[in-house]
Amino acid sequence: MAEFSGHLSLRAAARADGHTVLAGQSFRAPYHLSKPYWDTEARALLVQVVNPTAGILAGDRLESAIAVGKGAALVVTTPSASRVFQMKGGRAESLQHFKVTDGGWLEVMPEPLVPHRGSHFRQSTRIEIEAGGGLFFADLLMPGRVAHGEAWEWEKLCIDIEVRLGGELILRERFAQTGPELRALAELAGSGPAACFGNAVLVAGEDHEGAEWRKAVAALHGDGLWIGVSPLRRGGWSIKLVAADGMRLRRGLRDARQILAREFPRLACDARKL
Repeated sequence: MAEFSGHLSLRAAARADGHTVLAGQSFRAPYHLSKPYWDTEARALLVQVVNPTAGILAGDRLESAIAVGKGAALVVTTPSASRVFQMKGGRAESLQHFKVTDGGWLEVMPEPLVPHRGSHFRQSTRIEIEAGGGLFFADLLMPGRVAHGEAWEWEKLCIDIEVRLGGELILRERFAQTGPELRALAELAGSGPAACFGNAVLVAGEDHEGAEWRKAVAALHGDGLWIGVSPLRRGGWSIKLVAADGMRLRRGLRDARQILAREFPRLACDARKL
């Protein structure tokens, strides 16, 4: 079976008229880009990254590097979930590196990661933001193919993230558990056998206290959704979501994003337009 060494590189820059363009791009299978779309309301360039293959297989190594320049605003999303298939040997990994310059804005909001039975996958994300830059990054995890009885049946899953603002480390997290270990945590928390998880990071500068939107986001808690907001060391917030199922997870993130868009207009970009 073929192994992919996928590569994606995007560099967003602002034109003289204020529109964001892709000043540089390169990609290799299984990455593919759809036609970028300029959102006039949010004044952001929307790019969808497509994986035309069935999904992620043993031995696959995916590397992505996205850089946003001063005055540019880029939204990167995917049209469908990332499925990590069963692996009888070896593992797959994804290495992500995002950089945002002073005055730039980057939103990365892919569809959920779905690890299948017997899969072994590692995702490592490094984010560097200059003072004055902004970012919203969301990572969603579903427990597997629930309808096929594969919930929590992956072999190993490791997700780590590191965020630096102005060179200072403001967040470092690591999640490394087998499926059964996480299933036990979900049951202990009372979130049910099909629980889904969301992790979002918002970096928006030192001058945003966030008191009003934090109250509004906290009010979403309930009806199968657990959500909480915590301030980072400086300049940003960590938003955690646990939902009873995938539909409530997506709805919770959508509602939280709409609340945030009142304070941060770039988040008004309709990420599902294409």
